[in-house]
Amino acid sequence: MLGPMDAENHEPKPPAPPDAAANGPEQEQVEPAPIEPATTEAGSAKATSAETAQAEAIAEPTAANEARADEASRAARVLSPRFGERKFGHVSRRELLKVAPVLALGAFAIPGAQEWLLKKGLGFSDWASGMMFRKSHLAMTFADSEVTPFEKFPVNDYDVDDPGVIFEKWTLTVTGAVQKPGDYTLAQIQTLPRIRQNTRHVCVEGWDVIGRFGGARLSDFLKMIGADTTARFVTVECADDYYESLDMATALHPQTLLCWEMYDRPLTREHGAPLRLNIPTKVGYKQAKYLTDLKVTNILERIGYWEDQGYSEFYGL
Repeated sequence: MLGPMDAENHEPKPPAPPDAAANGPEQEQVEPAPIEPATTEAGSAKATSAETAQAEAIAEPTAANEARADEASRAARVLSPRFGERKFGHVSRRELLKVAPVLALGAFAIPGAQEWLLKKGLGFSDWASGMMFRKSHLAMTFADSEVTPFEKFPVNDYDVDDPGVIFEKWTLTVTGAVQKPGDYTLAQIQTLPRIRQNTRHVCVEGWDVIGRFGGARLSDFLKMIGADTTARFVTVECADDYYESLDMATALHPQTLLCWEMYDRPLTREHGAPLRLNIPTKVGYKQAKYLTDLKVTNILERIGYWEDQGYSEFYGL
């Protein structure tokens, strides 16, 4: 395409006047007699046809020029400062938001994308839940009259109701970022202040009950063992090979208990004796039973039995 300077430089120049010297002496010109146009009907029709063709030939480029001018005018209006790129970008984002759910739904139809999308969505949900979690936010507590009778409290496990713990030999083995690692007996743990709370237990399977739980705050036990509470996680392992992890904020929450009582009585075997977690701010599968090991760490080699199969890592209530 030619620029403004190119057009100027390529404009055809008028022919130079004939050189009189080169053409010799000027000859007297004899003006020919004018030729009268034919006045026949056929001749008149030919002349009219010729004039029409010439007019159409002139009109065609004119119409094309007008079309191009109109198109240029519209483009100028689109790019004019009154519209602006910012407004154009805003409209584009709004339109994109409208079609985003459709695009996401379409992506789920792609077999290879389903697992990736679910994992990313779950990860974002866990991240958002963790950001909103507050130590001062307490789970609801209930009056004694609202507590579900003990015999109606469901027994739930992933393997067996009784992994065969020998209570007389049982200890909780503590490792990781702590000043006092070792094996702690139930009697040692029970020297900590006892807390009793009526809270709701929510199972991921869809049922929930209000129970009465008793034990020591996990935060008090972490203080007892000299845990580094700037570490990120507390992990536990269980006698039935179950395992679980807690973020440190949840471990330090005042309602998170190392629980050895239910309904003011020692835990029964099917409910996790001799020691289990009670965490009313979390879903049921985070509340591991039959505890045998506890570790304070910054690195998770595995997250939890159900989490490693695709369930939520945080699952706050």
